[in-house]
Amino acid sequence: MAEIAGLAQPRAEGQSPPKAVETRRLTKRFESLVAVDHLTFSFPRGSIFGLLGPNGAGKSTLIKMLTTLLPPSEGTALVAGFDIIRSPREVRRRIGYVSQMLSADQDLTGYENLLISAKLYGINRTERARRIAEALEFMDLGDAARRLVKHYSGGMIRRLEIAQSMLHRPSVLFLDEPSVGLDPFAKQAVWRHIEDLRREFHATILITTHDMQEADSLCETIAFMHHGRIATIGSPSALKSALGPHATLGDVFIHHTGAEISEGGDLQDVARRRRTSQRLG
Repeated sequence: MAEIAGLAQPRAEGQSPPKAVETRRLTKRFESLVAVDHLTFSFPRGSIFGLLGPNGAGKSTLIKMLTTLLPPSEGTALVAGFDIIRSPREVRRRIGYVSQMLSADQDLTGYENLLISAKLYGINRTERARRIAEALEFMDLGDAARRLVKHYSGGMIRRLEIAQSMLHRPSVLFLDEPSVGLDPFAKQAVWRHIEDLRREFHATILITTHDMQEADSLCETIAFMHHGRIATIGSPSALKSALGPHATLGDVFIHHTGAEISEGGDLQDVARRRRTSQRLG
């Protein structure tokens, strides 16, 4: 029997936890460029999974395939138990997605942004009001609900976007660099809310990030991508301890790839982060 979105089915004793995402030789080519190269990996439901790597590693391309925004050239993946090629509509019903780009309408209030999202998700009128109120309270935006988003701080906008993505109670939430462009205080607040989402709604969360501290603080499992492939995968503590008592995640990446996390992306990264910071205030 197919799993109902957001509800875990009971499993037999000794059975492995069900997978939130499972890729099978997933590949994406753009003419001669192989952006994602035969990836096979998985992670269980209810976890926070981190995907790290420099610009051009293939992270965003992978996310676009998993969220059905981009068809694979080869292979496939299961998301929340559904095949991204055979059942894209079922996948989309069970996921939430927050991109790097600003998605909230700055000329509307926080409440109005959530109301539009609730309508787009097909949430009925009676349920809408309750879910919007819960989302505003959960993300500490209740006092700002009637203010225009253009007057929000960067951290408030990011929390609003995450609230929009969770209104329909997705099984799997994809966050593409959730704290990009935020100051340290706002970043810590976003991290705290991500952890609360997993605990309160039993959501599985996949995060892409360049931020080693973010991955180390939030993720139970991380995978380093390099040139479209998974260089290594495991828990942050296991990956670091394998290199020695004082190793960092940066050391892990260099050890497995021979490169630094910012290789090929320094200037582009700085420019993009500055543009994002300006947009978010």
